[in-house]
Amino acid sequence: MRARTLLPAALAATLLTVAGCGAEGGSPGGSGPGGDTGAVPSAAPSPAPPPASDGGDTGGGAEAPEALRFTGTTVDGEPFDAKTLAGKPTVLWFWAPWCPKCRAQAAETARVASEYTGKANVVGVAGLDGNAAMKDFVADTKTAGFPHLSDEAGDVWKRFEVTEQSHYVILDKNGKTVYEGVLPGGDGLAEKVAGLTG
Repeated sequence: MRARTLLPAALAATLLTVAGCGAEGGSPGGSGPGGDTGAVPSAAPSPAPPPASDGGDTGGGAEAPEALRFTGTTVDGEPFDAKTLAGKPTVLWFWAPWCPKCRAQAAETARVASEYTGKANVVGVAGLDGNAAMKDFVADTKTAGFPHLSDEAGDVWKRFEVTEQSHYVILDKNGKTVYEGVLPGGDGLAEKVAGLTG
């Protein structure tokens, strides 16, 4: 019983941890304007999503795994249902508009999204800023070829326990997390996706 009460507190502490802009090797320096640390927006942790009892059918025949049972809104204001990603490997790229490391990952992430169209999904999950800045980032980095969620409240970030930007979470076709972490400049992303699309 005691372990049950400690787990939510530990999760909340983890979610509120302050992390630099995808700091690699603990190197000091680069962060957002005014020394912004890139912490996930402060809020009470979201409760675990309820288990689906409807089978999570996406309409395309593939059953949506638990990891893909969430919804959101794109930076362009369109509704987004992650169930549509079911049945294919999925790259979730967590970024912030002011993050130079995210900007450095943009070209390779867009290239991988284009190269693996129809074989794998790539979705940007923008946070830590307002929607206008997110839209500007997408335009400036020419990454409009794949969807980007406007996650201003940090709901998707919390769902995947992401505490820093410039972070990738890669799921296999069954929704199992096979990689999470920072890939400087997006290096290695193509190889990881290629290994899942075989």
